[in-house]
Amino acid sequence: MTNTSPSLTSPPPAVVLDTNIVFDWLVFDNAGCRPLIDAVESGRLRWLATQDMRDELAHVLGRGVLAAWSPDESRLWSTWDRLACMVTAPPGSLAPRLRCGDPDDQKFVELALAQAQWLISRDRAVLKLAKRAAALGVHIVTPERWVMLHTGA
Repeated sequence: MTNTSPSLTSPPPAVVLDTNIVFDWLVFDNAGCRPLIDAVESGRLRWLATQDMRDELAHVLGRGVLAAWSPDESRLWSTWDRLACMVTAPPGSLAPRLRCGDPDDQKFVELALAQAQWLISRDRAVLKLAKRAAALGVHIVTPERWVMLHTGA
């Protein structure tokens, strides 16, 4: 007798990428991010994002501060659409559990607390929360630290 029931597999670990990491990847092509991005592109990590995060990215692009790097916005948005798992922002505020010194970054912290195992950032205000976030089950690290933890490099 053959088992025809669908296999039960757990989804890949979820990661939240803050705006500066998305720019490292899709504007600056930062080689230090490559193993992390390979994990997202191959489906070994699920990149979670919200509409507010997409709006922030559009706002920064719209200000023209990255014009010197000539970002390929078509590539950026098509990659976002293809790889970002858009989710609803967590209801209410998880701020009492973990408050970021930069209110603009709170959305990344709250989504990670609600739905992810990893929050990847270079932002000092976010990274300062790493120890307290780890106690809540979320690892806040730089892309280089994530690579070191997962590849030993």
